[in-house]
Amino acid sequence: MMNEKESIPEVNNKNVSKSKVLEKGPLESVFPGSTSKILDFLTTFKDWDYSISDISRNAGLSFKTALGEVKNLESQDVILKTRNVGKANMYKLNLDSEQGHYINKLVFEIAKKRAIEQTNQSGPIPVKSELEQAKYSLKNKMEESKG
Repeated sequence: MMNEKESIPEVNNKNVSKSKVLEKGPLESVFPGSTSKILDFLTTFKDWDYSISDISRNAGLSFKTALGEVKNLESQDVILKTRNVGKANMYKLNLDSEQGHYINKLVFEIAKKRAIEQTNQSGPIPVKSELEQAKYSLKNKMEESKG
């Protein structure tokens, strides 16, 4: 019989960016950087709140980088702490702030422009929108991690 420690697989933190949800989000395509990666993720999945671990994993960043960026964005009222789950603080895009509202709008406009440009270059896109692809990808990853 295996003890509990033997049955739990080790996590390799070197592969953080391989589980990034969005290949290249709208903001990141225009403003490359860690803040854009976080805002792309939180804007795309704005209906839910996330821990810093969730944000770092899904944005393809290290925990330390995500922690610093989240604190900075929180201090500017772009994102807000919604609740605590155990020891983890949960965060989401602050759509009640002017900054959060306009960032959300900017992400949508950039994504729309990219979709139109892609459609004009290659004809109709055979798959759902970039947002739908990202949501599908996140859903599958969450189901895999639970199973």
